[in-house]
Amino acid sequence: MNKTTLLARIVQTLEDDVEVLRRAAQTAYETATAEENIAENKYDTLGLEASYLATGQARRTAEIRQALLTYQQLIMRDYDPARGIQISNLVTLEDEQGHQRMLFLGPQGAGLKIGEGEQVVTVITPRSPLGQLLIGKRVDDEVSLQVAGVAQVSIVIDVV
Repeated sequence: MNKTTLLARIVQTLEDDVEVLRRAAQTAYETATAEENIAENKYDTLGLEASYLATGQARRTAEIRQALLTYQQLIMRDYDPARGIQISNLVTLEDEQGHQRMLFLGPQGAGLKIGEGEQVVTVITPRSPLGQLLIGKRVDDEVSLQVAGVAQVSIVIDVV
């Protein structure tokens, strides 16, 4: 998957997520403000719970909108071996068993999975432990990450 296509798919995924969350927040708001959900006693908390849910969903929508704006303005840079891995690089790692995975080092949107089958790209950020390790690395460098007390070692085999 090339980076231009990847960026377009990240933007589309974020746009879809914003719309889904917007509708969910609207539904929660309507539930929170519905006349039939006015508390009849101190134990009747449906309206209050819906209000908390609407607030959380509105906050999450704002976060995704910010990520969307960031990706819409992202300048894709080619890999520069002198600088090593930076934001907007597409990285392929291979573990000790020979399994490969593709990661896109993005400014936001950690955890997004773009693609299907063996062409899945996972978005990570420099704030993640793996993202921190990858910044400045080059092809053939090794990265070792402790997960649940076990070292997971991978080799950078390709960077675009």
